[in-house]
Amino acid sequence: MRQIVLIITTILGVLSLHAQDRQVENKPYIDLRPFHFGVLVGTHFQDIEFQNIGPQTITNEDGTTTEKLVTTDQDRTDMGFTVGVLGEMRLGTYFALRVAPAMLFGNKHLTFLNHTDKLESGEPITMHQDLKSVYVSSAVNLIYSAKRFNNHRPYLMAGINPMINLSGKQSDIIKLKPYDVLLEIGVGCDLYLPFFKLRPELKFGFGLIDNMDKNHVEAIKDKNLIVYTNSVIKQSKSKFVSLTFYFE
Repeated sequence: MRQIVLIITTILGVLSLHAQDRQVENKPYIDLRPFHFGVLVGTHFQDIEFQNIGPQTITNEDGTTTEKLVTTDQDRTDMGFTVGVLGEMRLGTYFALRVAPAMLFGNKHLTFLNHTDKLESGEPITMHQDLKSVYVSSAVNLIYSAKRFNNHRPYLMAGINPMINLSGKQSDIIKLKPYDVLLEIGVGCDLYLPFFKLRPELKFGFGLIDNMDKNHVEAIKDKNLIVYTNSVIKQSKSKFVSLTFYFE
């Protein structure tokens, strides 16, 4: 344990001494432009938080009723891809307003567990759905940057990201609404390279609305699937974790 503490202390000390050394600044006037454009690429992870409805009362064809319990969850997080452009307006020495239209390609792997109807082994009947998603978004972010030192400048960002969902089929067990809105917060750092500015950014997005299409149950042709469609009819909200690289 002492060796680990010593190594970390040594590394931090070296970085601190290196940060105090003044270096030749690349692109010294790039942040003084009132408005500029760029491109972005990155990766992200899509998550969705369900509020299951709990036990359901199902009316059978003979008029009798049966109570069913089905739960739904996203059991796997798959990596997605993001590509887009940006326009940024300088608001002052430390603030900037950024608009970043982008397309996000991803997938949510859902698992449905039927706790009422079980297999011979006693395990719940399990169904799966790959909820593929293609979003067109237009994030509006306010950026607060620290004072530039040498060729780096850390910053904080926050904003709103309205999104349009271009995916979803009538044959899906669960279908999302064609729109969503995220609250975004994140951190990043401007890296001033000789020919351009690179901005890696880690961002977290939290859904502000219920994005579950509750009318989708009317399009289900297989009546045996209705109990699975209705299992999350209460509410669902999106969550995103994004690592994006901006080139300006």
